[in-house]
Amino acid sequence: MDIQFIGENLLPGKIGQFFIVLAFSASLLSTVAYFFASRNTNLEDKSWRNLGRIGFLVNWASIIGIGVTLFYLILGHYNEYSYVYWHSSKQLPVYYIVSAFWEGQEGSFWLWAFWQSFLGALLIWKAKTWERPVMTVVAFSQLFLTSMMLGVEIFGERIGSSPFILLRDSLDLKSMAPVVFANPENFANYLKFITDGRGLNPLLQNYWMVIHPPTLFLGFASMVVPFAYGIAALWQKRYKEWIKPAMPWTLFAVMVLGTGIIMGSFWAYEALNFGGFWAWDPVENASLIPWLTLIGAVHVMIAYKNTGHAYFTAIALVFLSFLLVLYASFLTRSGILGDTSVHSFTDMGMFGHLILYNVVFAALAVTLIVMRWKELPITTKDEETYSREFWMFIGALVVTIACIQVIFSTSVPVFNKAFGTNFSPPIDAVKYYNQWQAPFAVLITLISGFSQYLKYKRTDPRKFYSSLISVILFSIVLTAALVYVADVYTNTMYILITFSCLFAILSNAAVLYQAFGGKAKLAGSAIAHIGFALLILGALISAATNKPLSINANRFIPVKDFEKTEKPGENIMLYKNEPKKMGKYTVTYVSDTTEAPNTIYELNFKVVDEATGKVKEDFNLHPHVQDNEKMGLIASPDTKHYLTYDVYTHITSAAIKAESHEDHEGHSDDENYKAPRIVKVSEGDTIHTSSGIITVKGLNNKPTAKDLALAQGDFAVGLPLEINSAGKVYNTEPIFLIKGNNTFDFARKIDQLDLKFRFTRVLPEEKKVELQIFEKPQQAKDWVVFKAIEFPFINLYWAGTIVMVIGFLLSIFRRRKEAKTA
Repeated sequence: MDIQFIGENLLPGKIGQFFIVLAFSASLLSTVAYFFASRNTNLEDKSWRNLGRIGFLVNWASIIGIGVTLFYLILGHYNEYSYVYWHSSKQLPVYYIVSAFWEGQEGSFWLWAFWQSFLGALLIWKAKTWERPVMTVVAFSQLFLTSMMLGVEIFGERIGSSPFILLRDSLDLKSMAPVVFANPENFANYLKFITDGRGLNPLLQNYWMVIHPPTLFLGFASMVVPFAYGIAALWQKRYKEWIKPAMPWTLFAVMVLGTGIIMGSFWAYEALNFGGFWAWDPVENASLIPWLTLIGAVHVMIAYKNTGHAYFTAIALVFLSFLLVLYASFLTRSGILGDTSVHSFTDMGMFGHLILYNVVFAALAVTLIVMRWKELPITTKDEETYSREFWMFIGALVVTIACIQVIFSTSVPVFNKAFGTNFSPPIDAVKYYNQWQAPFAVLITLISGFSQYLKYKRTDPRKFYSSLISVILFSIVLTAALVYVADVYTNTMYILITFSCLFAILSNAAVLYQAFGGKAKLAGSAIAHIGFALLILGALISAATNKPLSINANRFIPVKDFEKTEKPGENIMLYKNEPKKMGKYTVTYVSDTTEAPNTIYELNFKVVDEATGKVKEDFNLHPHVQDNEKMGLIASPDTKHYLTYDVYTHITSAAIKAESHEDHEGHSDDENYKAPRIVKVSEGDTIHTSSGIITVKGLNNKPTAKDLALAQGDFAVGLPLEINSAGKVYNTEPIFLIKGNNTFDFARKIDQLDLKFRFTRVLPEEKKVELQIFEKPQQAKDWVVFKAIEFPFINLYWAGTIVMVIGFLLSIFRRRKEAKTA
């Protein structure tokens, strides 16, 4: 029987868990019903199909119920629930509370299941004759996803992890607060001592994290649809029919997953100290690989639709793409990448569960291919080199080989665990992967360019070459100009990539010109290819020509062990309010603000005309850092965006101030200040300090502070202070607390003024209070070390993404129209 502790609200959790069990049961029912409906040759008998529909729609409604319940708990800060405590906080604005919803494993599984159930509902409406077999596969996948949220124990084995597990059931409260819970009586009233959650990871407090995960998981969820069509084709022996209905879904999956990946790239650029938009982090790789293989699948599917060749390659790449999504989920959620990735999940006991998900669907695909192998429409013919389908096949093969290289290197931790080896992942991942992937990028962009001049089945070689001459010559001229301007003419691979990208852009632009002339069906693929080439070109130019602006001529930073983690020659140390020249910029460390757990720095950049002394540019950047116990100094950059380049700045070292913890007696960092000035004050008094004039306001009998929990008989009072410094007004409020027979005070600091205040005594007889004023010694200067990088033409990278998405949208509409006609 459940025990309800003081202050707990157990009903929402029970409702949420009921929805999870209902979602799992409904998906099981839907899978079984659709399976029997698919085996029933009497299409007039719709009983099993209708039962399958009911089951899946109940699953969808249950998934929505789970989401509503969990969001209610997060928004209401019900910290008795483990998921709420670990991922949310009252300090978070609402839009970041939304991000907290999917920060954890359970929330992200819900997001995946939600999108998959939504897509399944669309398929019920749109799939028509394909509904039964396709929905069998989708419901079966949904069964696995909902099982990941069950959080139940069967025969000693835990299945999944529920977002509705109570905090007291998920950890030992005594280990969290040994002093508090040394008294057994406190356990019954433990929520009295847990007034707020741990909050969202500061690196995830970025607007891109509000929209990036939903987009990415929509991409992951949509990958099941072409897989389901492929399985249905083999199962139902409708080998040639599946391409047309599956094509719009495949293009949709490519578009959405690609958009989600680039959103993650932008998040990394704006929130992480990767030093750029891509770091070949294992989690980045895990999402990139299925996207690339599905792009290959799209091209081979088009080739098969037009020529009847490469059937096995088309269906194999579709299957492989979905299986790689499942493998990516295993890599990022099993905890196996914990030591090699900055944003993978930790192991939550689902290692075997995730492996089972992978193995079952891989076995399903392989078994059907083996069973139907002799019946597959595989043709044998002499390959025609001058045909579009041949080079589409070669392009898909190149993409697949590129993916194998990335996935093999990313999977080193898996090999080590499986075979007991001790291989090390690449030390400089960016350099390692760039060296391998650059030749593949050249081949892919070249093929995407010249294949546009080829026809299906057969092209006249003379006509083909004559069409290419002008584009090749123009590409060479543009390449020479761009290589000269970008100053990369000493690197052969950069020159080749530049040429191949420009060639692809110009070739597809010529096709696009034809589309405007009446061949509208050519527009989608041409625009998508142009966008992809722009994306590669932007990535190349930014990676090849980015340069540090923060050049340190003496190559020395007076910080202990700095050279072990950073390059001293590419970092500048600034002292507060002391401007320093950095190329054309004059940079000043203006101020810093602590908003626990972050310290936000304000750096002023000025460009001054040396001849006239006129200020040509004046802007502020606000990079911030978190001094994390486990991960050390975590830096989040800030960037000044221009049309042709970005100035990207992040902190590499700083004089981190001790946090003004509000739940202790104020002795944590007193040694950083001069001996306190102790004064007795009352309302209206003014005190002069070197930083400004302090005015004492009336006492506040209802002060509020983080982690301030008042029991019956406790007494707390705040002392509002107003400090006027150089015309700017600052407000703060130290707090005095009487708890039982003990007194405590909550210190307050104003870091901009180097002041700290403690309210230490109440003197009722004198109608005054005792205030301690701490000032920092003048010689204790605040300092910061930062790195600034210029990224030329980075906007080509982002613009390429937008253009590519537009191309995919046009292609989706075209293929959807073709499927309807068929």
